[in-house]
Amino acid sequence: MKKILLAAALLVACATTAPAQTRAPAPPATPPQPGAVEPAPASPLDGQWRGTSDGGSCNAPLDYQLTIEAGIVDGSAYDTTAQGPVPNQKKSAPPPPGPGLWQIHGLARPTGTFPLISVASVKGTDQRRMQLSARSEGGALVVSETSGCRRTARLVRG
Repeated sequence: MKKILLAAALLVACATTAPAQTRAPAPPATPPQPGAVEPAPASPLDGQWRGTSDGGSCNAPLDYQLTIEAGIVDGSAYDTTAQGPVPNQKKSAPPPPGPGLWQIHGLARPTGTFPLISVASVKGTDQRRMQLSARSEGGALVVSETSGCRRTARLVRG
């Protein structure tokens, strides 16, 4: 009988202390795991940009298509006047074709001028690189060649 009373008293004691316990604090927000990628902050220049340059001293306009995402610039420029291989009637070595496609990369800044790198898509050892300068002007993005033909393009969103 004493065992039953002792067990009942212990049960009542446990039952009355259980509701008095405080709730455990929520676990802290999980820190980012190693290797996890957090989204980069958006840039005011983010979006699709398109436009055509003037011909510059080469008289060869380029059609630009740039994408800016979180300030990272990636795109291309295409020379619409570039000619492919032509028949060689003189049986001599043909002249090397000029670059018709340029790959463009860089980091955009919302204010001021920022540099871009342009690399020609050509075969063989004829590697061509060009430095570009870009700036936001009103609602447009102005891209200028700093050497070579010195073309200037005014790109709009779209």
